[in-house]
Amino acid sequence: MVPLTVIPENKLPPRGGPASSEPQRIATFRSGVSCRRDLLGPLRLTLIGWTVDHPDEKVSLAFSGDAPDNLPDVLEDPTVDRIDVGLYRISSPPREWIVNATAVHLHRQIATVFYRAIPPRTAPLSKRLFWRFVLALAASPLGKRALLALRRR
Repeated sequence: MVPLTVIPENKLPPRGGPASSEPQRIATFRSGVSCRRDLLGPLRLTLIGWTVDHPDEKVSLAFSGDAPDNLPDVLEDPTVDRIDVGLYRISSPPREWIVNATAVHLHRQIATVFYRAIPPRTAPLSKRLFWRFVLALAASPLGKRALLALRRR
């Protein structure tokens, strides 16, 4: 199971105090980032790429709102900031776009990091020998006939 972080507007941490107008950084991507649009679903804009904070994890950042019309298909080194309730700024110098969205969904693919920490276990010797024998049988015409005969039973 891959973790999914849903950040509704009313659950976001404060942006630095009641009088502060500082934007809250959501993600800092590196290199090329794919911009995918879905006109039918609730998540109408999804940015997919690698971030500076977690370089080993592919990140998807989905917005519950419409994508700007002039947003290109690929962005270089974009940053995403929450600038106000329901307003997000996507900056990719020299341009920036404002997205009006009710929520942001951050999804990290942690499989690579997980399996580096916990390697998969090796198959038992009996299973390895069994499959080696079955595959060796399947490699010869006589063995194929024997396997088909066993299957018909």
